[in-house]
Amino acid sequence: MGKFSLYNIPLRNLADGLHKFEYVLDDQYFKAIGDADSDIRRGKVNVEVIVKCVSSTFEFSFTQNGEVHVPCDRCLDDILIETNSTNRLVVKFGHEYSEESDEIVIIPEEEGEINIAWFLYEFVMLSLPMKHVHAPGKCNKMMSSKLNKHKVAAADSDDSLDIVDDDDFDDSVEEEAGEVTDPRWDGLKGLVEE
Repeated sequence: MGKFSLYNIPLRNLADGLHKFEYVLDDQYFKAIGDADSDIRRGKVNVEVIVKCVSSTFEFSFTQNGEVHVPCDRCLDDILIETNSTNRLVVKFGHEYSEESDEIVIIPEEEGEINIAWFLYEFVMLSLPMKHVHAPGKCNKMMSSKLNKHKVAAADSDDSLDIVDDDDFDDSVEEEAGEVTDPRWDGLKGLVEE
């Protein structure tokens, strides 16, 4: 029995119809499945798996709700991110294991079961936003000051790199001050308003 045997679903023994499985992905799960480079440090995600069995085709419907801790891309402190998603997977019997697409998996008929542990992890990862950043002003102050120091140094060099994307900061202060725009755009805006 492997450490993820809890996530084995015996398809060969399932009768036609709907079957429900429930899992809780906790800190222990994320520690066991992730590696040192994994974004998810810990979390608790409730997963409901509905398997619709029709002959030798199995439609999996995954519904997940919970929250995970990931490092902030700017300051590296943990951020709590909610994860809610639904995913679909179709499993069929065949001669050997293969993934025909993102949603279709073929498993050997003699094995008769599928381990969904990695699929659950992938679905959680895919539900996370691309950027993991705190709300404006919530980052670790010490790390932010070091980051800004390097940003200034990078801006002074010839090959300036944007370490921190300006879109990540609160723009409301700039908008309140009144932003100067190109007069050509102002003319075009006037056409839309008419």
